[in-house]
Amino acid sequence: MTKARFAWLASVAAALALVVPATASANEVTKWNEIAVNTVLAQPPITSAPSAAAVFVAMAQGAVYGAVNAIDRHQRPYLVMRRFPMASMDAAAATAAFRVLDTLFPAQHALLQAQYDASLAAIPAGSLEDTGVEVGQAAADAMLAEGHDGRQVLSCAFASGAGVWQPLAGPTGAPLCDPSPWVRDGVPFLVESASQFRTDGPLPLTSAAYAADVNEVKELGSLTSTTRTPEQSHIAVFWQSNPAPNYNAVARRFAEQLSLGVTDSAVLFAMLNLTAADAMINCWNDKYYWNFWRPITAIRQADIDGNPATVADPSWKPLFDPSLDPAIAGVGPALITAPYPEHPSGATCYGSSSMHAFQSFFGTDEMTFYVTSSRFPGERRYFDRFSDVISQLIEARIWNGLHFRNADVQAAKLGLEVERYTHVHYFASVH
Repeated sequence: MTKARFAWLASVAAALALVVPATASANEVTKWNEIAVNTVLAQPPITSAPSAAAVFVAMAQGAVYGAVNAIDRHQRPYLVMRRFPMASMDAAAATAAFRVLDTLFPAQHALLQAQYDASLAAIPAGSLEDTGVEVGQAAADAMLAEGHDGRQVLSCAFASGAGVWQPLAGPTGAPLCDPSPWVRDGVPFLVESASQFRTDGPLPLTSAAYAADVNEVKELGSLTSTTRTPEQSHIAVFWQSNPAPNYNAVARRFAEQLSLGVTDSAVLFAMLNLTAADAMINCWNDKYYWNFWRPITAIRQADIDGNPATVADPSWKPLFDPSLDPAIAGVGPALITAPYPEHPSGATCYGSSSMHAFQSFFGTDEMTFYVTSSRFPGERRYFDRFSDVISQLIEARIWNGLHFRNADVQAAKLGLEVERYTHVHYFASVH
């Protein structure tokens, strides 16, 4: 996609933001994006947790992109090396997504098959459709062969000591553990390895900077904080929503409002989801590399960190605690401290990579859009810049008591670095 094309899309989107939204104009890419997200979210946590969901949605969208790009090639080849100029892109997109999802989630076969049959029924029969199906199958087979699906049962091993992550006890007394730890060793889509983008790591426990981070979250992230405002509490809870459906919904709205064709839609969803998946794989690898403790443990055990500027509070609770007022917590399960290491922030890794992908696609940071949350159905939070989402996420993860500022800032940098790599090495090339 050329810079001129980026600029045109950005100018049209900016104009649309000022008028009444146009009637939606979905295509098979946007249709199957929604199907993919819904299918993934319907799975158990080992598949539907945010880190894992990023991988599975990317598998579907990567296959769609590979198939469409083999027919209308504007980018370097991906998955399918041959060109198929005489083929239905709609058939290719639907087939690629269907085959990936149907293979990954066989229990959903009946529903997926019915949706796929409906897609093909709307496409004129003939050689173009047949070839499109062939291309979509080839892209799906190639994607499935890459080994991104690393689901397996792993034990919850942990250690103790100053600065070391320790899982908290769940309702039954047993330790709560990461539902999708396999992502840390996941096979990346576009970057070179799961550890390519290692962060600088947590701050030294005895440093003044670490003490400042601890004391900030101790005050602002406390369940009983008198410093955090009600609006900040609400924002913190708003962002505790799986990013996969939220950010893909933003992309679908852009695609529909701008009446993007199949090719541009395929590029948009590939940039968004392949980048997010690689960011989460690197983020999860980084988490277990540093294995750093969460604020709840750091604050309760501050007497062992060797830092005279921190004071232990054995009874401290974060905003995200099961006892949080339901009127603040919104809809959904009880809010708790996430059951995996603190550094870096997964939500910020996901948000940063996604917002930078939008920036690269449109060639600008200045766009008006809204984001929704499963916590508050019907609520829309509007933004005028993609970067504003990243800035708000950094603060929200402190306000909820789950992260130190350093973990969020480094997560935002990780997301940016992953997106820059994927863009320069894959999506910036124009044929």
